Amino acid sequence: MDTIYFAEGIRESGVREIRRLAQQRGVVLQTVPRRKLDELLGTPHHQGVVARVSPYTYLELEDLLQQLQGRENPPFLILLDGIEDPHNLGSILRTGDAVGIDGVIIPKRRSVGLTQTVAKVSTGAVEYVPVVRVNNVARCIERLQQDGIWVIGTDPAAGQVYTEAAYDIPIALMIGGEGKGLSRLAREKADFLVRLPMVGHVNSLNASVAAAVLMYEVFRQRHLAKGVGGQKG
Repeated sequence: MDTIYFAEGIRESGVREIRRLAQQRGVVLQTVPRRKLDELLGTPHHQGVVARVSPYTYLELEDLLQQLQGRENPPFLILLDGIEDPHNLGSILRTGDAVGIDGVIIPKRRSVGLTQTVAKVSTGAVEYVPVVRVNNVARCIERLQQDGIWVIGTDPAAGQVYTEAAYDIPIALMIGGEGKGLSRLAREKADFLVRLPMVGHVNSLNASVAAAVLMYEVFRQRHLAKGVGGQKG
């Protein structure tokens, strides 16, 4: 289950048990105007509680980390900090599949999930790239670091250009949300930061474009520099 919506003004005694069970399972709870539920259901005839279930299955973080153990190649993950545009997430999944990433991690709150738009933009990559949803990005970073995965964030003020870093280690590339970039806490918890140099008048790149540039630098260092890889026939 993805999210449970409660209509504003609903009697708390009637939904207390629903809230308790949902919180135990990490389901996102939101209180919204009743007209929002009317729009979701296409009718005003409901009891003020709506559950949204994703058509795609999310993987648990611990399960993903377990899968990565013992692999010949070092882990290569993407951690998204607040990507809200489904087109960006779909594009990131598509590029990620092309370069062979091991998974994408997204937060449950203030982030787009696996929607039909995401699936369409990904051109099917959503079926091949594992996607994990976590409650807290900061704690996720700490968990990745416990498993020896280096978290590399992007920041325009970083001293190191992205091509100067070595990516032959277990890594999670962390990309910030549209317009806002990485949160302060995410930047602080990253092992190190890199920047993409720009000389134009607009000092920013689309999130999926920035992610693609970084992913292909990892791919270049890990495969092309060693004479491995190429186009599929």
